[in-house]
Amino acid sequence: MSLPLTRLLRKLLHVAAKPMRHAQGKDGCVIHAYRGYGSHNEAFLMGRIFQQPGSRSQLAPGAGRDLMDVGRRLLRWGKGGVEVDVSLGGNQTTVVTDRDGYFSVHLPLLSPLADQGQWQTARITARPPKQAAVEGEAQVYLPPASTRLGVISDIDDTVMYTGVANKLKMLYRLFIESAERRTAFPGVAALYQALHEGSDGQQSRPLLYVSRGPWSIYEMLEVFFQHNRIPVGPILFLREWGLTLQRPLPKRSEDHKQALIEKMLDLYDEMQFLLIGDSGQHDPEVYADVVRRYPGRICSIYIRQIGDSESRKAELATLGEELSALGCDMLLSTDSLDMAHHAHANDYIDAASVEMVRAEIEHQRAEEPV
Repeated sequence: MSLPLTRLLRKLLHVAAKPMRHAQGKDGCVIHAYRGYGSHNEAFLMGRIFQQPGSRSQLAPGAGRDLMDVGRRLLRWGKGGVEVDVSLGGNQTTVVTDRDGYFSVHLPLLSPLADQGQWQTARITARPPKQAAVEGEAQVYLPPASTRLGVISDIDDTVMYTGVANKLKMLYRLFIESAERRTAFPGVAALYQALHEGSDGQQSRPLLYVSRGPWSIYEMLEVFFQHNRIPVGPILFLREWGLTLQRPLPKRSEDHKQALIEKMLDLYDEMQFLLIGDSGQHDPEVYADVVRRYPGRICSIYIRQIGDSESRKAELATLGEELSALGCDMLLSTDSLDMAHHAHANDYIDAASVEMVRAEIEHQRAEEPV
């Protein structure tokens, strides 16, 4: 077996085993919670309760331990009918997992939070029948009440180059070439930091990310964002692709992105939004429909162009003209610097941030292999 293929298999094995290493709880019943989000009136979060085989192995970390953990992961199952207590500050609710073990929480914040910071810690207690209670926690993002602009960004081929049209290349880039800094598009980190901070550096705008990828790459995405200094928002919009005996196939993704964007528009109804995507996954058409359905709520759309044909370019130009008539700019570009210039012209970011984007692009391109 060739060395690159061996490395790929080991990386895939290591990533597939990650949820077992990071799940909250002991052998048996475990909590797998994801970042939540909300306003200062309500909060949302989700997670899953699993029952999994126990492990008494003393194997050292490595491929053998990863293989054992993957085996436990494949044999685990979502545990339905589990009561889950969730508290945030003085606010508390109890939900019950569905038959696949998922729990979804909508928590009205009737009691003010003592800490008004952006990230709050929700406490989670799972009470499976005839088993000991299991405790965990989840981080919940609440934007400042003064925020008037939010950013919703695609991840695949927008923030990081994955080549989602070619699944084998995508796996190779994610798990072998993931010297993470190289898989981030040049200038993305500086641009997103600037959009988060705003033109005065004090905005702390919400950055919400959407991907068609599976929840199993959640941890990898967090490492990628942190390594590249990209502001970490709630990576809310991943899909459950299965990898369990109950659901071995992905759920359908139709309307996935649009429905979730519209949910954010409804939740943050006093904000305008900047949408960022790419030209290869129907983002322009999805975003255009959102503009039509929510007049005045989408201030600008940035589309990273990915190998478009001439006919596709013509389609996008026509769509851009329609959006312009509706009062929304759609910028088409392969370059983060173009986006930064547009953002500065519209007072989303300051002039110094444009130069930071330029410098980051020059630095990253200088480090690319010849």
